[in-house]
Amino acid sequence: MTKKLNIGVMFGGRSGEHAVSLMSARFVLSQLDPAKYAITQIGITRDGRWWVGEDVLSALDAEDTASLHAATLLPDPTRGGLKQIGEDERLATLAELDVIFPVLHGTFGEDGTLQGLFEMAGVAYVGAGVLGSSVAMDKAVFFDLMRAHDIPVVDSVLVLRSELQADPDAVLDHVEQLGSYPLFVKPANLGSSVGVSKVTSRSDLVEGLMEAAQYDRRVIVQRGHNVREIEISVLGNDQPEASVPGEIVPGAEFYSYESKYHDDRSVSHIPADITAEQAAQVTEIAIRAYKACDLAGMARVDFFVDKDNGAVLLNEINTIPGFTRISMYPMLWQASGLEGPQLVDRLIALALERQADRQATTHEFRRGN
Repeated sequence: MTKKLNIGVMFGGRSGEHAVSLMSARFVLSQLDPAKYAITQIGITRDGRWWVGEDVLSALDAEDTASLHAATLLPDPTRGGLKQIGEDERLATLAELDVIFPVLHGTFGEDGTLQGLFEMAGVAYVGAGVLGSSVAMDKAVFFDLMRAHDIPVVDSVLVLRSELQADPDAVLDHVEQLGSYPLFVKPANLGSSVGVSKVTSRSDLVEGLMEAAQYDRRVIVQRGHNVREIEISVLGNDQPEASVPGEIVPGAEFYSYESKYHDDRSVSHIPADITAEQAAQVTEIAIRAYKACDLAGMARVDFFVDKDNGAVLLNEINTIPGFTRISMYPMLWQASGLEGPQLVDRLIALALERQADRQATTHEFRRGN
């Protein structure tokens, strides 16, 4: 009988996307085959506390951790395993995890911080590494990297919260050089459209900047376009492959947080009704961008296709995309012939593949004779 792999599914987190993470985790847990995997749920509260126990997901959803046990993961690889913290603060090994499957969106989960802990601890994990996670998370850095690779992106301006506080009028004047309204204001390091505003006037711009600056010290303002929203899913490590592209038609003015998770009016079309040339272009750009960021495991790549001239613009990459029942990442793979259980199997296999690749790297320098 084949030994089960010990999988730690991690969710929640210190992020504005905490609630979305819980929805994604519910779907991922439902797709993992208990005949193949021994599953440990690891929940992280909004204030950063780690918990294990029975049905951690429901406990975090109810914001009631009374029945759970505190836990931690040490950065020391010689003291491996997930540790349970006793009432006397002593540590006991709870599980030797083969792979951690992080389903955390946004800060302290998708931005390279958690991936750094996994690297220090020497544990295999699903998804991009430290570099890829951090680069893809920060929209300003990501846009600079894409421009360096001659990949077309939306025109944008970076605003620092300190600049906004010091001289708001100068910031507004600088941002308005992007062009005419509407403009889109976003926290540079968040997803799920949290803190995103469509602004149509200078007064709206002030409100939008203040809203986004609550979530991040770095804020991106993008020029508005008359566009269609096209998404494509990517899977793999050094040789990634892409799904069929899909299209999101928002039920509101744009694909906001409410549109994504609480508005039934938004519609997805899979495959997207775009030309063969446009489909080939988004596929080629998605793979190029994925490799440029040195990503691994998975990513959803989001595009704008201009309704007026058909131009394709890369908008962003999500290294831990939404995994809810209505999320495009699993839906696009399903339409491409890969069902949910097979998708999570592939992601776990890719995590182990990348871990073996890391272990092939020496960390000792021996001077030659």
